[in-house]
Amino acid sequence: MRQVICRFLAGGTLAALLLASALHAQEFKIGTKSVQVHGFGTQGFVHTNDNNWLTMNTSSIGSGAFTDAGLNLSSQITPKFRVAAQGYDRKLGQLGDWHPALDWAIVDFRPKPWLGIRGGKVKTVMGLYNDSQDLDSVHTFALLPQSVYPTDMRDATLAHTGGDIYGTVKARELGKFSYTGYVGDQFQSINGGYPFLLTIHGIYINKSAGLTYGGDVRWQTPVKGLLAGVSYGSNQVRNTGQLNPSVALGGPDFMVPYWEQSRSQFTKTIYGTYSHGNLRIDSEYRYFWRDFTVFDGQFLALIGTYACYPSAAYRVNKWFEFGGYYSHFDENWIITVPGVVEASCACDPSRHIYDKVVTARFDLKTHWYAKVEGHLMDGNAAGANPQYPNGFYPQANLNGLQDNTNALVVRTGFSF
Repeated sequence: MRQVICRFLAGGTLAALLLASALHAQEFKIGTKSVQVHGFGTQGFVHTNDNNWLTMNTSSIGSGAFTDAGLNLSSQITPKFRVAAQGYDRKLGQLGDWHPALDWAIVDFRPKPWLGIRGGKVKTVMGLYNDSQDLDSVHTFALLPQSVYPTDMRDATLAHTGGDIYGTVKARELGKFSYTGYVGDQFQSINGGYPFLLTIHGIYINKSAGLTYGGDVRWQTPVKGLLAGVSYGSNQVRNTGQLNPSVALGGPDFMVPYWEQSRSQFTKTIYGTYSHGNLRIDSEYRYFWRDFTVFDGQFLALIGTYACYPSAAYRVNKWFEFGGYYSHFDENWIITVPGVVEASCACDPSRHIYDKVVTARFDLKTHWYAKVEGHLMDGNAAGANPQYPNGFYPQANLNGLQDNTNALVVRTGFSF
């Protein structure tokens, strides 16, 4: 095991060093307008004692199938008008699988500090970090708290196609209030966690989209370094594809058209952060509710998840930072499909994941960093009848899931 990690670090270190030293932010002109070019790349390694995690084969010698990269361009057309876009690709075990995509692309017009409008494929503002999931270089942790920011659901939560209205209002001695309201289409890649999970039920999604709307309000309080906020998002999702009845319902072995649709789906988030000197403390609570009709409207699926975390990070000097968090995830569900039996309570390992995490971050050069992170997880929130992605998938654990998992995550990256 030690040799595997050393080889990974040596290879990743060399690659990151060469890239970080060779690449710098670029700029070129189209007519009289300057275009800025930036990018990033990360490489990770994950080893677990039990249970394969995040669809990777992590429980033997570990897996390095944890790679992503992005390239973005932006131009400030006028002081109040900006355009920008980012392409992205990744390999996360059996997810992503090197299918390049347009991560986000915006046209942004802000005539006043209190009023801005942006449209296109826009990053969704929700909680502290939903719209910065694509910026690993700015985060202390190798993996953000998975109860609130599941890596396997990144492609479904990062952005929406539509429009935002946003701004910041000063309230004198009360501090500042920033707001965002959005509406659009919530398109989900078929290479993400939820479509992959459904394959265990014989369901193969080829399109997932639907109306989404919501908003975020955050308060920069008069107390220096203290911010608090709330977010709300609603989705009216319809998934279409193919169903094999022999897998899902014990019927004949052939493919038939399939659809499922939300009757009600929403997310509520409360969050806060406090910074003082080199110390940063974050906390979030998120409630997700999903009321779906499944198997062409024949049955119902009601799912509620409760997620929260406190985290802390401390910057010791310019090259070293450490931190930790406790990620708490509970899931309750009722499925009316015959033969599906729900667990009795959230105390069942198949209903929760409680994750204790410690991290060390090393800033090796200006644009090159490495992170080493340990996870102690109680529960798998999957069991025999997983209903929503949570990192543990029966397809990647054919011998069954254990109740507890310890994980080592090593991740290095560069940005320019």
